[in-house]
Amino acid sequence: MSEQDLQGRRALVTGGASGIGLACAHEFARRGAHVVIADLNKDAADAAASAVGGEAWVVDLSDTVALDDLALDVDILVNNAGIQRVSPIEDFDPEAFRLILRLMLESPFLLIRAALPGMYAKGWGRIVNISSAHGLRASPFKSAYVSAKHGLEGLSKVTALEGATHGVTSNCINPGYVRTPLVEKQIVDQARVHGIPEAEVVEKIMLTEMAVKRFVELDEVASLAGWLVSDRAGMVTGSSYTIDGGWTAR
Repeated sequence: MSEQDLQGRRALVTGGASGIGLACAHEFARRGAHVVIADLNKDAADAAASAVGGEAWVVDLSDTVALDDLALDVDILVNNAGIQRVSPIEDFDPEAFRLILRLMLESPFLLIRAALPGMYAKGWGRIVNISSAHGLRASPFKSAYVSAKHGLEGLSKVTALEGATHGVTSNCINPGYVRTPLVEKQIVDQARVHGIPEAEVVEKIMLTEMAVKRFVELDEVASLAGWLVSDRAGMVTGSSYTIDGGWTAR
């Protein structure tokens, strides 16, 4: 989409300073939206905001109590911020589990809660939740991540049902492994828990379930997000869109 169909729209992208979030920010800005980059890293957030002509919101989204009374004036919300921990359940650090659920499930709930009144008042809104193939399938050693993504799927569907009469849609995007820093950082941990060399992780672990044997590219995810926030997707809500090279077809 090359037209300025998002002109006048205000978009908030969490984890927007890198990876999928940054790709979405560029997609929206290219189409005329004013983009707010929410990220923990101030320097990266400032740089990303400057690149898209938007603004930075430096925030720790895992501090969920601080978000309780938040109000947001946005037309588009992309819940993308996330982290990963790879460990067997019996060794999984309880605080790491809690952190992942706060960042990847509680904060999306609180941001949606903060954005909906304004969207309802305008009669238009788009919520895109960056889930994962792990929102639909499980893998060993990722108990917190899989739990958070499964919860996000449910939250997205409830939001879709409640927002339907107000012109607000809510959908999930479910990528397989995307070429991002988050995925690259997993290689060492994956090698450790599976007992294989790091050089074998991509082929034997990450791509084993994907029929198309390559990583998902950032612009592929951003293009899907771009369609979901357009007027053309007004009847698309409560859905989960896989972009996983056939992983969940099994």
